[in-house]
Amino acid sequence: MEAIKILHTNSGVGHDSYAKNSLLQQKAISTAWPIIKEALQDFCTHNIPTTFAIADLGCASGPNTLMIVSNLIKQLHHFYQNLPKQSLHYQVFFNDLPANDFNLIFRSLPDFLENLKTQIGDDFGPCFFNGVPGSFYGRLFPNKSLHFVHSSSSLHWLSQAPEGMEMENKGNIFIDSTSPENVIEGFRRQFQKDFSVFLKCRAEEVVAGGGMVVTMLGRTAKEHCYAFELFNLAMKKMVAEGMVEEEKVDRFNMPIFMPTPEEVKAEIHKEGSFMIKRLEVLRTRWNLYNNNSNEIDSSTGGVGIGSSYNVANCIRSVIEPIMTPHFGEPIVEQLFDRYKQIIRAEMFNKRSEFIFLTISLTTI
Repeated sequence: MEAIKILHTNSGVGHDSYAKNSLLQQKAISTAWPIIKEALQDFCTHNIPTTFAIADLGCASGPNTLMIVSNLIKQLHHFYQNLPKQSLHYQVFFNDLPANDFNLIFRSLPDFLENLKTQIGDDFGPCFFNGVPGSFYGRLFPNKSLHFVHSSSSLHWLSQAPEGMEMENKGNIFIDSTSPENVIEGFRRQFQKDFSVFLKCRAEEVVAGGGMVVTMLGRTAKEHCYAFELFNLAMKKMVAEGMVEEEKVDRFNMPIFMPTPEEVKAEIHKEGSFMIKRLEVLRTRWNLYNNNSNEIDSSTGGVGIGSSYNVANCIRSVIEPIMTPHFGEPIVEQLFDRYKQIIRAEMFNKRSEFIFLTISLTTI
């Protein structure tokens, strides 16, 4: 089934919502910000549009969505501060799949604008906000209508799991070191196809010399995502105990592929519409606990109890909606309880980190 029909993060602001469990994605945005700022500055040095059009692709919902928009507007306000007051208009497009919680974003906008006025004054130009539901593996905007595109923690999601892979990745729902080479190759080909379409569509939508910065989960040549390997382990334990049918696991493949830097470079060069300005490998540790939490588990050497909880819930808030229809809510609940315990035991493992690839591009 195409991911567009069922993929979305947990909506709302409840206990398991994406809005409450997206510290990993927040870290990815914060770590990539110097690269985003540099790309924005490069464009602004040579261009002074009357309306600056920004698109955030795969925006999800919650604080991260507006954090990046706030940073972009403040940076643009700084770059163009010598222009007449309110002469620059800001047009912001929030894009995600149709099931995304766009309402949460729009309900947050009045407070967002008030906070922005407090930080930079009320003399910045008018802001126009638009929701754009649809897959970024297709056209979303008119020709040459965007000046800057941002996407974070989204492009490792494929348009669909590759066809013909059912029953091939036995015992796993994610690709890991135990996956057969033909499965890895099938997912690689699907990524190449999807990423090429993404680049082609954005090249038609972004103005000449426009910028784009994308951040996605990646991997090194020899390593897969350890957090996902541990998720496979939790599932295998439930199968061994007879709690989940083995065939049900074998028939489910998460439509995610984490490319290497070389795979990303190759596809960008092959598609040919963008020039790579920077490609950085960024590593983020699993210590995703809330700094306001005073809960410390002495048995883990001072790692916050919230660390394992936040990693597990972060992943849950993203993949639960796509898993529940296949496995059922009771199984998913037990699965994440087990996963949380496994994550806690592995907090000090040298592989307890996420790898992100941040790529800064400009149209040719």
